[in-house]
Order: sequence, then C-alpha cells, then structure tokens
Amino acid sequence: MVRAIILVKSPKKLIAARLRKVTSVIESFPTSGQFDAVAIIDVEQISQIKEVANQIQKISGVDRTETMVEVQ
Repeated sequence: MVRAIILVKSPKKLIAARLRKVTSVIESFPTSGQFDAVAIIDVEQISQIKEVANQIQKISGVDRTETMVEVQ
C-alpha cells in the first residue's frame, strides 16, 4: 500500500467534502494557509497516485494541487 497527501488550492468552502467522494481518498479536511484542503490517499501502486490527483484536479473549483508521497 502506498500513501500520499494531496494539498488542494480552491476557493470553494466545501472542497474537503468533495474530496472525500474521490476513490482512494481515506480522509480529507480543510486547512488554513497556502492550501485550502488536504486529501490523504491510499493506493496499491505508486502509479495510481497520478490517476487520483487527476481526478481531484477535475473537480470544479480546484485551482491546483501538490502531491507528497509517504517515504518509508
């Protein structure tokens, strides 16, 4: 299992709730600062991270994302 954190920039107030509907997102919550929400994802293979990030980027109101992969 591979875990990653995707930071999301979006002016939408309910973006964290929308993130929870994306497959592989196990947790999401709003944040303050440069990014507006965080999505934590678990996938089987590292190549799937890009697929999930692409799904998140297609959500209406998402301006940009930044992905960090957990290193073990």
